[in-house]
Amino acid sequence: MNTLLNRLLLLGTFVLSSLSAAQKPNILIIFTDDQGYADLGCFGSKENQTPVLDKLAKEGTKFTSFYAQPVCGPSRSAILTGRYPARSKGWSMPASEITFAEMLKEAGYQTACVGKWDVSNRRAIIDRMPVAQGFDYYYGGLGANDSGKMKLHENNELMGETEDMAGITRLYTDKAIDFLKNKRDSKKPFLLYLSHTMMHTIIDASPKFKEKTGDNLYRAVVEEFDYETGRLLDTLDQLGVKDNTLIIYTTDNGPWNQPKYYENKKGHPANSIFWGDAGPFRDGKASIYEGGIRVPCIMRWPGKIAAGKTNDGLMATIDLLPTFAALTGAKIPDDRLIDGVNQLDFICGKSETAREFYIYNPGSASVQKDILLGNAIREGDWKVISPLKVGRFLEDGGTGEWELYNLKEDRGETKNLAKQYPEKLDRLKRKLESEDAIYSIVQPRKKSKKKKPKKAKSIP
Repeated sequence: MNTLLNRLLLLGTFVLSSLSAAQKPNILIIFTDDQGYADLGCFGSKENQTPVLDKLAKEGTKFTSFYAQPVCGPSRSAILTGRYPARSKGWSMPASEITFAEMLKEAGYQTACVGKWDVSNRRAIIDRMPVAQGFDYYYGGLGANDSGKMKLHENNELMGETEDMAGITRLYTDKAIDFLKNKRDSKKPFLLYLSHTMMHTIIDASPKFKEKTGDNLYRAVVEEFDYETGRLLDTLDQLGVKDNTLIIYTTDNGPWNQPKYYENKKGHPANSIFWGDAGPFRDGKASIYEGGIRVPCIMRWPGKIAAGKTNDGLMATIDLLPTFAALTGAKIPDDRLIDGVNQLDFICGKSETAREFYIYNPGSASVQKDILLGNAIREGDWKVISPLKVGRFLEDGGTGEWELYNLKEDRGETKNLAKQYPEKLDRLKRKLESEDAIYSIVQPRKKSKKKKPKKAKSIP
């Protein structure tokens, strides 16, 4: 199955390889952190005011069965490579992995990454940093902000350390706008991967946003993110590139909403709310119930993607790399298995989803050992979950037995239908345990080693 898909992708990229630079669309990915499915007005929030993202949804299509990975590092290696984290290795993504930036750069794109990287073990390992992985320009943090501070790099140079979590969304937006206005080569199409640190804790927002939200600090962060996204989209308008830019907004996993976590997490004002809303879905970050991995997604591409539509077909972040290949004529890597599928016709409303099923937790070894042991598969409306063992902040381990849910009728996964439909359960169990769920190791592609960057002083 995967071999056939790869051959079809190669044929498609050959046909599209003659596209001129002017015909190739720009690509802007806005990727947030730990954001709940129902944090935006257009995805059901009654409290958070998000006029910019709501407008983006009206101008494009909402995808309501869109999936990421359970946690941050694995989610980033998956979106970058089109490969499940068991192959792309999550936080430990090796230099041998080929990112969509490397692929698009070969197709004539200028590439930039701004924000959270999180696939070089949160360290400055040169051949695993963005510039070595296909990005012409990089500015951001290599890891997370759990302690309320983070180191910032520009390309391979350490710029310093900051504790200004209230200003990080604005800073990243400024850098993204600066790339578009001052560093972009107007003769080339661009890929801009804007990977926000927010809403990963420790969160904070500017005073003007906190003033109106009281103890709901999370709402202030969401609303500031929405405002800053508006500044970025206005820049596309000002530069005259709106109509030829594909925008994809989504997030890396569900909200960090488990009481065992937020009742013990320190670093926020007393009594403040600093976690998101999973809406109708069960559990949150790190879980393979829907609240952990079904994420909001909006895509806009004027004249190509339908405006004001909602699409509930199955799609995932791992599908972006092969979709970009089909879109641009780029050559998809053919020396390794790509788990994603080409969804170009699907996002443009020309076909049903090309994805037959999705596997939920082919995560890195550390995830499966410390946080969640177990897996799940979705095919159509049906989802099967294996017996689970949970640790750390997760508490919902289910029944401890195999579970079967109809997600069309039961989005909250409240009615286990395993006993009512034993044949369906057995078939999906076999599929989950088949070769499609066994993740072979690809021989690494060697890259040259370079010296580590020099240290710099703290940012005031």
